[in-house]
Amino acid sequence: MSQIEVTADMAPLSELSFSVSGRVSRPPAEVYEAVADPAQLSRYFTTGGAQGRLEPDADVSWDFADFPGRFPVVVIEAKAPERIVIEWAAAPGSNDTGTTRTVFEFAPIDDGARTLVTITESTWRATAGGAKSAFGNCEGWTGMLAALKAWIEHGINLRDGFYK
Repeated sequence: MSQIEVTADMAPLSELSFSVSGRVSRPPAEVYEAVADPAQLSRYFTTGGAQGRLEPDADVSWDFADFPGRFPVVVIEAKAPERIVIEWAAAPGSNDTGTTRTVFEFAPIDDGARTLVTITESTWRATAGGAKSAFGNCEGWTGMLAALKAWIEHGINLRDGFYK
């Protein structure tokens, strides 16, 4: 039987966060475009369609045919081909800000031939509701990364028929 020792320097968990990463065999500019461009995003991720390019001050909304309901997406930052920061309304009670902030980072690897894509969310409450929202989004973004890779490398839409 093993024991876990709790020491004074182990503060209680006050917030939840996650990062998911994946490597895509395309240059960062191409991968960035596959996320920022609504026509491409609609082909592999937003199954009900995306409207508006991911750039500040754009009128952006996403819809998912498998999880109905178009919702607005606010672009906080877009720095091609390195980073996109977006926000949308959070699930009630899941965090203290009322919004979910998602950061996409596109880092060149293998002399720029491939891209390390990292998606990060944080500030979820360390509660059952916060954990449910954080874990659900972590699952969704992991699926998005797999779908992005399949689409941009092979032209395959992984979401087609996956949820229904």
